[in-house]
Amino acid sequence: MTRILRRALIATVVVSGLLGVRMMAAAPVDWSRFRGPNGSGVSAAVNVPTEFGPAKQVIWKVALPPGHSSPILFGDRIYLTAFRGNDLVTFAIDRTAGKILWERRAPSVTPNVVDKRNNPASPSPAVDAGGIYVFFPDYGLIAYDAAGAERWKMPLGPFNNIYGMGASPVIIGDQVVLNCDQSVGSFLLSVDAKTGRERWRTPRPEAKSGHATPIVWRAPGGRDQILVAGSFLLTAYEPATGKKIWWVRGLSFEIKSTPVIGLDTLYINGYGSTENNPGNKVTVPSADEVWKTADKNGNGVLDKTEFPNYTAAFWFDACDLDHNGTLSKDEWEYYRAALDSENGMLAIKLGGSGDMTSTAVRWKYQRSVPQLPSPLLYKNVLYMVNELGVVTTLNPETGAVIKQGRLTGALGNYFASPVAADGHIFFTSERGAVAVLPSSGDLTPIAVNNLAEDCYATPAFADGRIYVRTVEALYAFGG
Repeated sequence: MTRILRRALIATVVVSGLLGVRMMAAAPVDWSRFRGPNGSGVSAAVNVPTEFGPAKQVIWKVALPPGHSSPILFGDRIYLTAFRGNDLVTFAIDRTAGKILWERRAPSVTPNVVDKRNNPASPSPAVDAGGIYVFFPDYGLIAYDAAGAERWKMPLGPFNNIYGMGASPVIIGDQVVLNCDQSVGSFLLSVDAKTGRERWRTPRPEAKSGHATPIVWRAPGGRDQILVAGSFLLTAYEPATGKKIWWVRGLSFEIKSTPVIGLDTLYINGYGSTENNPGNKVTVPSADEVWKTADKNGNGVLDKTEFPNYTAAFWFDACDLDHNGTLSKDEWEYYRAALDSENGMLAIKLGGSGDMTSTAVRWKYQRSVPQLPSPLLYKNVLYMVNELGVVTTLNPETGAVIKQGRLTGALGNYFASPVAADGHIFFTSERGAVAVLPSSGDLTPIAVNNLAEDCYATPAFADGRIYVRTVEALYAFGG
């Protein structure tokens, strides 16, 4: 395929024909999973406002308890999760009037916040005609029907992710799939959407740090594959069995973003630490070499006082995978592998069998790479924004930089992912500034909308509206 033809095809792929079983309808209005159709962040909604705020274009506003989950749209409803003290709550909201239709509490637990950027209600629901499926890391999976009646529940955990869990469930065919990456014992889980019975559970031993939500790719032969990015690897799984089909090495040791697809290429960003930037790599000896001098008491493990100062002290806690206050030789080897990995945005050719690393990586970009926000591919431009608010636009075919810089009038940190609709890109800062960009790849906002409330959730679109969740409320803005 020529570069010109390929570029033209990528430009036309917004809601790609490569989406999963439940994402196959053309231009769906519903935003039924994290970041909408197949996690792309791209909506077919039109007449979406570009200027709005607390006193402008407000259709309705509903106060809500805290939670980082994004609003999920299906039919005339919006679903999201929150926490109120120790209560974990699921809400159903009328999309027209902004009225809370029902709220349901999960079984009683004691929520555990391990990172201030995360909270007990960070994963977003997944919804289809069969039900509403929510994941609370401190409890597990719960399914409700449209009336709010509990259909089934599956306790999971406790988990041991140093950042807390953050991946959202997704619906693939008649199953609910959840990625459970953690320090020890990572796995990909499939649950029957109707009964709540486990269908398969595939170990992911290489995954140690992160919480990426899966997406689906339809291979040229017409078979769907579940794609999951995680520590060091992008992996494709067979939906019916959970069997690994192919994988690509070269990702960061920490992956928290959700990949996006354009034609036959996947784009994924990963960031671990400054030591993983080009030119900063730290090489440490093998465990056998280090133990000769560092294991001063000869007990076969290293405690914090014995940890050599190759890197900052926080690496000890990051690599103490079982959280027992010591590093084993296996944990030291993970430390070495983590330091050897690289931050980057990767373009990966989809498909194959087994290890596809040698031929799959089309390009890699390594400046100002995000740790949390996911990428966005829209109108032949690849967008990313890092936590410090540096936005980079790239040519998806070559990885060449189009523009890079901060958004005037919307400075600050960014944790929500960029989304697109109606020819515009929407970036939401932690401080609640929503910058709206043209789809040309230029970084000059056409509008900056200050909501004056902190934001962590990714917005959603439908019917000429943008739905934005802040730490205090859910807003519907529109004409």
